[in-house]
Order: sequence, then structure tokens, then C-alpha cells
Amino acid sequence: MALNSAGEEAQSLSSLGLYEAQFFGFTPKTCMWRVHSAFQDCLNELLLIIEEVFVRKLSTTEPSGEQLRSTARQCTQKLQIFLQERFKSLSGRMETFLVNKVFSVPSNVLLPEDQPHEKYPQGLEEVLKLESSLTDLQQAYQTELCARQALLAELDEQRDVREQLDGILKWIEELQAMWMQEGMGSFNSSFHGMIQSVRKLQTVIGEISK
Repeated sequence: MALNSAGEEAQSLSSLGLYEAQFFGFTPKTCMWRVHSAFQDCLNELLLIIEEVFVRKLSTTEPSGEQLRSTARQCTQKLQIFLQERFKSLSGRMETFLVNKVFSVPSNVLLPEDQPHEKYPQGLEEVLKLESSLTDLQQAYQTELCARQALLAELDEQRDVREQLDGILKWIEELQAMWMQEGMGSFNSSFHGMIQSVRKLQTVIGEISK
């Protein structure tokens, strides 16, 4: 019994049609299960209505109401079993028809996500090469990005230094103008002498500090 169940399960799995289920969003078995559930619900409601009608029609002639209801219920259950068995046999043939004629996806029909594989049927080795190249490109991009950030930082530093030098040159020009205005002789010679004096003073301060 267990072997038969395992065989039926394997056969059921093989007949699921996984690609068809992915394409349509459901399997034929799921479709038939929903149809069977809907049929079962409608059948139960309809049989109850028929049973009530028969009981009401026959209650005028039959004196025992309880016996009549019990007999009507037994007949209803027998009819329900008969109809369910008939529908079960029909649903099997209907499922076979759906699998073979309706829910079978032709070999030339592809899911949208599978269409690129048809356009670009690269092998596994080529895909691995492409992935490796993509990784190298990403690393090179990161390296270039870091180098660009370093250059921008250096440009900012050079801009600050240039602003400082421009300030010094402006100060020297102003000092030279004042020097010439006061008539204190050659500015270049005086400035050179002042620089020498400052250097000597720095040397003396250094020797004293020692």
C-alpha cells in the first residue's frame, strides 16, 4: 500500500507541469480542486432544497413526519453519493483534457523572464567569465572613484595654499607701496636685509633655547 502511494505521488508530481503552473499561476489539479469544491457546495445546497420540497409535498399524505424526514435524508445521501461518484469520474477525464489540451504550454512559448535566455544562450563558462569581468570593472570603478576623491581633496588643499600665497603677495605689494611712498630707498634691498636679520635672530633664539 505504501509503495502504491509513493508511486502515485511520484506520478502526480511528474504530471503537475511545473512550467505550466509557473506560466498560468496554478496547476490543473488546483483548477479541478476548485471546480470540485464549487460543485460540492452547490450540490449540497441543491439537495437540501430538493429534500425540503419533497418533505413538504409528501407531508400532507404521510402521517409520520419524522419517518418521512429520515427516509428523505437517506435518499438524499444516496443521491449525493451517486452524483459525487459520477462527477469524480468526469473530473478525471476533464483533468486529462485540461492537461493535454488547455494547460499545456507549447515549446515555443516562454515566460517573460525566460525570454532573455533564448536571445542570449550563453554557456556556463561564458557566464562565469562575464561575471568575473563585471567584478573587475566594479573594482576598477571603485579605484577610479577613490583616486578622483583624492585629487579633489588635493585641489582643495592647493586652493587654500594659493589663497594664502595671494594674501602674502598682496601684503608685500602694499608694504612696497608704503616703502616707496615714505622714500626709504630700495625696497628689494631693504626687504632682503630684513630677511637676513630675521634669520640671524632666529638662529640666536635657537642657540639661546639650547
